[in-house]
Amino acid sequence: MTPLHSGGSVPGVVEADDDGTYVVKFTGSAQGHKALVAEVIVGELARALGLRFPELVLVHFDPAIAAAEPHQEVRELHGASAGVNLGMDYLPGARDFTPDIARTFPLDPLEAGRIVWLDALTVNVDRTVHSSNLMVWPTLGTAPARLWLIDHGAALVFHHRWDTTAPGRRYDFRHHALGHYGPDVRAADAELAPRVTEELLRGIVAEVPDAWLAEDAGFATPDDVRDAYVGYLLDRVRLSPQWLPTDFPSREELAAEEAARTAKTQAGRPDWLKRVPDLHGKPAAEQDWSVHLG
Repeated sequence: MTPLHSGGSVPGVVEADDDGTYVVKFTGSAQGHKALVAEVIVGELARALGLRFPELVLVHFDPAIAAAEPHQEVRELHGASAGVNLGMDYLPGARDFTPDIARTFPLDPLEAGRIVWLDALTVNVDRTVHSSNLMVWPTLGTAPARLWLIDHGAALVFHHRWDTTAPGRRYDFRHHALGHYGPDVRAADAELAPRVTEELLRGIVAEVPDAWLAEDAGFATPDDVRDAYVGYLLDRVRLSPQWLPTDFPSREELAAEEAARTAKTQAGRPDWLKRVPDLHGKPAAEQDWSVHLG
């Protein structure tokens, strides 16, 4: 059991008794059960549509396994996560899809379009140029490196406010991690939309444990919640002409926006801060404070 302190939900790499190794997200995390519901629904939908997403499993976790964990916050998380949690197959040696990798990584517009289309359908606004939630794997051997989707806990934002979010609502995907590849979302829509059927969605939501749905206010039973997910996503597919993202800036436009944002941020800093060097002796005025200071 190895905690990943870099993740917002503090997942952990766990060796299970089936001899598999999984990245486990815990029910006791601050993100709550809805993040796990989103992981299951979006991840399994991605796999059903032919996108690369690691296999998901339900992990029965005994907090005693991690009793020697030195960090109190992590121990408390594990203590609150006894029972069924969510595991994702571990990709050994996988690398984050960073902006540096994105500059040269080969990806055709249709594959980029399929990923953007899935994100737009499931309202996953957490796959940006600064936080891609994409992995490159494999990174060793002769097999070509491919993009793998991960981390969909922030998707399905409508399930936080069922009554106030219209299925046809359009979201801003201009800064999607794959926007500079010229995603062919229209071709992706024509290919994928007919495959998102009621039968497919019902099979996917059936995989979500009842306990993760039982706390959703406004619904009498877990099956009522499942019906709500199926109905909403079917309506959203039908309304795809209303939300299909097509306005993606070029690499040059993104670079210009970033430079302008950095210059504006630096201009607002006091003079003394601009003169403070970093650990390498670089003057603060030459640093990209938009990254370091938000």
